[in-house]
Amino acid sequence: MAKPRSSSILDPAILVPAIGASFKKLDPRAMVKNPVMFVVEVVALLTTVLFIRDLATGGSGLGFSFQIILWLWFTVLFANFAEAVAEGRGKAQADSLRRTRTETQAKLLTGTGDDWREVPGTSLKVGDVVLVEAGDVIPSDGEVVQGVASVNEAAITGESAPVIRESGGDRSAVTGGTTVISDHIKVRITAAAGSTFLDRMIHLVEGAERQKTPNEIALNILLAGMTLIFVFATASIPSFAAYAGGTISVVVLVALFVTLIPTTIGALLSAIGIAGMDRLVRFNVLAMSGRAVEAAGDVDTLLLDKTGTITLGNRQAAEFRPVRGVSPQELADAAQLASLADETPEGRSIVVLAKEKYSIRGRDMATLNAHFVPFTAQTRMSGVDVDGAVIRKGAVDAILKDLQSPGSAVRPVSPETLREVQAIAEEIGKAGGTPLAVARDGKVLGVIYLKDIVKGGIRERFAELRRMGIRTVMITGDNPLTAAAIAAEAGVDDFLAEATPEAKLKLIRDEQAKGKLVAMCGDGTNDAPALAQADVGVAMNTGTVAAREAGNMVDLDSDPTKLIEIVEIGKALLMTRGSLTTFSIANDVAKYFAIIPAMFVAFYPQLGALNVMGLASPQSAILSAIIFNALIIIALIPLALKGVKFRPIGAAALLQRNLLIYGLGGIVVPFAGIKLIDVAVTALHLV
Repeated sequence: MAKPRSSSILDPAILVPAIGASFKKLDPRAMVKNPVMFVVEVVALLTTVLFIRDLATGGSGLGFSFQIILWLWFTVLFANFAEAVAEGRGKAQADSLRRTRTETQAKLLTGTGDDWREVPGTSLKVGDVVLVEAGDVIPSDGEVVQGVASVNEAAITGESAPVIRESGGDRSAVTGGTTVISDHIKVRITAAAGSTFLDRMIHLVEGAERQKTPNEIALNILLAGMTLIFVFATASIPSFAAYAGGTISVVVLVALFVTLIPTTIGALLSAIGIAGMDRLVRFNVLAMSGRAVEAAGDVDTLLLDKTGTITLGNRQAAEFRPVRGVSPQELADAAQLASLADETPEGRSIVVLAKEKYSIRGRDMATLNAHFVPFTAQTRMSGVDVDGAVIRKGAVDAILKDLQSPGSAVRPVSPETLREVQAIAEEIGKAGGTPLAVARDGKVLGVIYLKDIVKGGIRERFAELRRMGIRTVMITGDNPLTAAAIAAEAGVDDFLAEATPEAKLKLIRDEQAKGKLVAMCGDGTNDAPALAQADVGVAMNTGTVAAREAGNMVDLDSDPTKLIEIVEIGKALLMTRGSLTTFSIANDVAKYFAIIPAMFVAFYPQLGALNVMGLASPQSAILSAIIFNALIIIALIPLALKGVKFRPIGAAALLQRNLLIYGLGGIVVPFAGIKLIDVAVTALHLV
C-alpha cells in the first residue's frame, strides 16, 4: 500500500461518503457526544414539529419559518460533515490494511522441524511459530526466533526500502502485514488476534477508537456550560416581550439561541482532534491516544539520543595521528589492513581515508592469506594476523591493556609513548571524536580520529526549539568529554553522558518533578522504562516489542529526528483549537449586533441605532445571521483539517497575533458576511 496522499475535501473519494455519513450521524446517540450540536438538533426538531403543526392549522409566516428551520438542519449537517470529512481521510487506508489482515495465510509449524500447514492468519495464537519465506506476508506481530531476512514494510510505512530483521537483538520484531522479500525466517507470534499492531493502526487511522483529550473535554464542558446559560437567557425573553406588550415566535427565539451559543467551534471541535491525529498518521507516526498528541504540544523538555538523531549515526575516519618515530603512511597502512574485514561504516571509512589520503589501495583479502580477528564486546578490539605480523585496532585503553598484560610476549609500552597516546586520545575526545589506537607487533603506531558528524542544520533546529521554550537534552553513552564537545557543536542545552536506563529514567522523573512535560524517543528494550515514564514516548518501529508497547507513539519510519516535528504538530493542534475558539467567540459578537436589535426594535425603537450593518428588515437580519452561522462552518473546515501553522515566537507575540487574526477577523468577517447575505436575501425576496 502506498503512503496516503494528502486529499482535499473536494476529492470525491472523501466528499461523497462524508455526505452520507452526515445524515447517519444525526442519530441522537451519536450527536449527544457533541453537546452544542446535540442541542441545535433538538431545537431544529422542535421547530420542525411546530412548523408541521402550523402548516396543518394554516398559521402565518410559514415561508420565513421554513427557511429558518432549513438552515438549522444545515447547521447540524455541516457539523457532521466536518467530522465525517476528517474521519474519511483514514477510511481508505484502514480498508486496505483490513484486507491485508483478513486475506493473509500463515505457514504454521507443526513440530520441531520444518513441517507446516497453511492456516488463516487471523487464527494464530500467542506462542505459535510460523515459517515466512520470500514473497510471503508476515501474518501477525511477532519476533524472529531463527534466521535473517529482508522485509518490505511498505504496507505499514509507505516506504519500499527493505529492512533487515534477524533473531536476537533490537531488530527481531516484525509487524503483521509486511512482506519478506529474501531468505526465510521463523517467527514466534506475540500478539493475540484483534490486538496486533495492524489492528491498532486500523482503529487509529479510521478514528474508531479516538478518545477525547483532557483539553478537548474541558473545552466541551465550557461550551456546554455556555449553551446552558443561553438556554436560560433565551427562555426569559418571552416574559420581557410580554411586559413590553408584544410576542416573539418560537422560531425567532430558536434563531437567537442558535446564534448566541458557540456553534462554530462546537461543530469543528471533533474534526480538529481527528485531523491532528491524521496529520501524525500522514507523517508516518501513530499516536496511541489523542492525549499524546496534545501533550506533544505542551512539551517542555526534549530528550534526544545522540547517534542517529543529532549525529549521522556512522562515525567517519577523519585523520591518522601517529606517535613520534612513526610516519602517517605506516599508521595508515596498518589501520587499513586491520579494517579490510571490518564491515562497519567506521571500518570502511578507515579503508577509504587511507586510500584517498595516502594512495594505499585496498588489498585482495583472498590473496593475503590473513587471519582476521573480529571485534568483541569483551576485548573491544579487532585486527588481523598477516605475514607474521600481528595488527590490532581498538579502544585506546583496551589496546594499551593488551600490550601491557602479564602474558604479553612483547616489551611494555614506554612511559613516554603511553603519555603521548593518552594525550592524543584526550585531545580527540575533547574535540568530540572517538580515538582508536593501532598497534603492530606490540608497538603502538598511533591513533585514528573517528569523528561524529553532526547533521547539517541541526543547530538551527535546536535554536528554533529554544525559541519555543523547549529545553533540549542530548543522551549518549559517550564519555563526558566527547559528549560535551558534540553538545556544544550541536547547540543542545544540556547532555547526559554515559547514560544507563536508570540514568534516563531518573532524568525524566527529575524534570517531571519540576512540573515539566517530557518527550523522548527510543528503540531498545533498555529504553522501555523511560519511554513509559515520558509524557510523550516515541518508539521506533524497527525497535523491540517492549519499546513499542511502552511508548504512546510509534514512528513507522524509525527516524528519531521526527521528535522535533511531532512537537510542532502537537503545538499546531493546540493552536488550531485555540484559534478557532477565538474566532467562534468573536464572530458571535457580530451576530449579536445583527439579530438582537432586529428582535426588539419593534418594542424598543431606540435599538435601531445598533443596526450598524444597515440590515434591510428584522426578518432579513435574523435569516442572514442563521445562514451565515451555517455557512461559516463549511468555510472553516479546510482550516480545521489543515491546522494553523505553528510559529516559534514568544507566548505574548503569539497571543497578540492570534487575537489580531482570529479575534479581530472573527468580528470583521461576520459583519461583512451577514451584510452580503442580507443584500442577497432582500434581492431574492426571501423575506
